[in-house]
Amino acid sequence: MVSNEELKEILLESESIAVVGASSTPWKDAHEVSRYLQEMGYNVVPINPNSEELFDRKAYSSLDEVDVDVDIVDVFRPSREAAAIAKQAIEVNASVLWLQLGIESDEARKIAQKDNLTYIEDTCIMRAHKRLIS
Repeated sequence: MVSNEELKEILLESESIAVVGASSTPWKDAHEVSRYLQEMGYNVVPINPNSEELFDRKAYSSLDEVDVDVDIVDVFRPSREAAAIAKQAIEVNASVLWLQLGIESDEARKIAQKDNLTYIEDTCIMRAHKRLIS
């Protein structure tokens, strides 16, 4: 489990956040959180196979297509997809795999730990930022 101090350090030191499952639908959490992160100054890299652009940024079909540096991979996808996303996060040299509220995966945790990828699950990155930074 990652401590509040570690969460704060991650949020302060990170610049780029790939949001897997970013949404163009304003009332969805994957939209609201992405917008918030962008407003807080992060370089949000939207991952959505159904969009070419989100939040005035190029959207990528999948994480393995990203051609920019990524510090955090923030996941808004079902738990069953987390292990595959963990492998992709390692491939793009991310430092953190962050699974949003309600998303947990023992397999993703094991993959992350094996490759020294910081693993956070069942935690909203926006709420953590508001609580620890804002």
